[in-house]
Amino acid sequence: MKLIIKKITDSTPAFRTYVEEKLLPLAKLIKPFEKDGEMEVAIDVVRTSRHHGKGDEIFMAAADMRLPKKIIRAEEYAENMRLAVDRVRNALKLEIEKYKTQFTEIDKKKLDKNNKER
Repeated sequence: MKLIIKKITDSTPAFRTYVEEKLLPLAKLIKPFEKDGEMEVAIDVVRTSRHHGKGDEIFMAAADMRLPKKIIRAEEYAENMRLAVDRVRNALKLEIEKYKTQFTEIDKKKLDKNNKER
């Protein structure tokens, strides 16, 4: 799995490492679908605009994961960047699980259909 960090508010090496540590373990979940080893996850972590300089800062993390025949997108908001990344990771994990369930159900239907034809 290839991780592409597009936009990031805090571009320190420590935060980049944190993002990698959180998202790269998702590669284990998508390994069965990865044919060429070129699965990509693109992530943006940015601060949303502060209205007239008042109020709390809100950070948004958005990630796109390209799977066979599907693009999974997760977008989460939080009070700090690390929490936003954690929430995006959890959302991606849930979507991957849904995708795996759909993918295996389709495969089972194809197997049943092929067995009936024989």
